[in-house]
Amino acid sequence: MSFPSPETIRADFPIFRREFHGRPLAYLDNAATTQKPRAVIEALVDFYEHHNANTHSGVHTLSEEATELYEEARGRAARFLNAPSPRCIVFTSGTTAAINLVAQSWARPRLQPGDEIVLTAMEHHSNLLPWQQVARETGASLRYLELDGEGRLATEHMEKAVTEATRLLAVTHVSNVLGTINPVERLVRQARAVGALTIVDAAQSTPHLPVDVQALDCDFLAFSGHKVYGPMGIGVLYGKSEHLDAMEPHASGGGMVLRVERDGADWMEAPWRFEAGTPNVAGAVALAAALDYLQGFDGEALRGQEIALTGYALERLGERSGLRLYGPSDPAQRAGAIPFSVEGVHPHDVAEILDGQSVAVRGGHHCCQPLMAHLGVPALVRASLGLYNDTNDIDRLAEGLERVAGIFRHD
Repeated sequence: MSFPSPETIRADFPIFRREFHGRPLAYLDNAATTQKPRAVIEALVDFYEHHNANTHSGVHTLSEEATELYEEARGRAARFLNAPSPRCIVFTSGTTAAINLVAQSWARPRLQPGDEIVLTAMEHHSNLLPWQQVARETGASLRYLELDGEGRLATEHMEKAVTEATRLLAVTHVSNVLGTINPVERLVRQARAVGALTIVDAAQSTPHLPVDVQALDCDFLAFSGHKVYGPMGIGVLYGKSEHLDAMEPHASGGGMVLRVERDGADWMEAPWRFEAGTPNVAGAVALAAALDYLQGFDGEALRGQEIALTGYALERLGERSGLRLYGPSDPAQRAGAIPFSVEGVHPHDVAEILDGQSVAVRGGHHCCQPLMAHLGVPALVRASLGLYNDTNDIDRLAEGLERVAGIFRHD
């Protein structure tokens, strides 16, 4: 199957009808959030216009419809990940909430002094700060897989970091800064060999790569709806049933109990015991629409298109003097993200000037300050790719960088 043209894809996204500063938008900030296709927006509106009600506890028609749509969305999320059952899917507000749920409901009650949590040096703060907190609370320690010169996990560290003391491996599938695709399958096997559990941060991989939790054999996996062309405020935690069933809920309230008495309560079974309060039903419904939209593309063609565009971007930007690229040089080893620095210019200034050229990129530490320290920079500019990007967007970026050079040139 051939990949649709970017023009055809952009026609599905209403935001691209707008002009910014008098020009069409070159949106290259997809690692922060993706734009939304009409199908997702319509699913959100349709729920509120025709099915809006609270779920599970009502017996009237609207409540039954809302419950059915919500649980159907859970099933579609399970199919997207090839999870063995919808009961393995917990809806959260996003990747951050999902990781915190595992940290507080699985790790905090179980870890103790002498135990180790293994991370990588490229983790987003959302897959670092919860483990720092758990380590402080339990006496466990953190251990890091270090990087090689191209921002890939160093082989020697992968072989040595997972030990008999490892209780949990928490690893990003794809770096939100470098775009590096990590060998998650290998790392999971290493963790499994010493009896450690694994959680995969798939926030950056799910928009770009097929993610099969049964093939990965990970214990937990998290992703956010807004990264996969869905709405903000909804996300997914996948967990193996045996772990979810053994975990106590971190948050409690309405909707997650079977019975409440003055001196105690009985929780519902997983996953509902982890979804206290009114759920984001509309978000779940729209997320399901986003997953359907994304799965409507041929995965192999999608990946091939992205590798080709990444290669074009690396070549085009690599031609510029004073610009340094970061991450793997082989575009097949990365997904989506293309970080760089411009000599003598702060990334915020680069991003602001590019915005004036209707090119949207992100400048900053990208919630990865330990990685910035490792790279020896305070911040980077990051261009990141989505379904609707093409070589014209990269050319617009290169032209915008000419403007940056013109403003900061010291002749």
